[in-house]
Amino acid sequence: MQRGKLVSGGRLQVPADIRRALGLVDGDAVMLRVVDGELHVRPVHNALARVQARLQAHVGAGTSLSEELIADRRRASGNE
Repeated sequence: MQRGKLVSGGRLQVPADIRRALGLVDGDAVMLRVVDGELHVRPVHNALARVQARLQAHVGAGTSLSEELIADRRRASGNE
């Protein structure tokens, strides 16, 4: 376990080796959540990859949801 520090303006200073382990660089977006009195920090890019992996389990191989959505919208606009 490592220590961080709150600095001016409520900013949280995260040690460099933790930033490297999470793949974070200056300006990266993170998601914050309080769980049982603890602060959980997750890089947004990790959260997005996790959601994509969950969705992939429900989509057939070689299926592009974005292409299906575009085709569906084109069909809907043709029916108007």
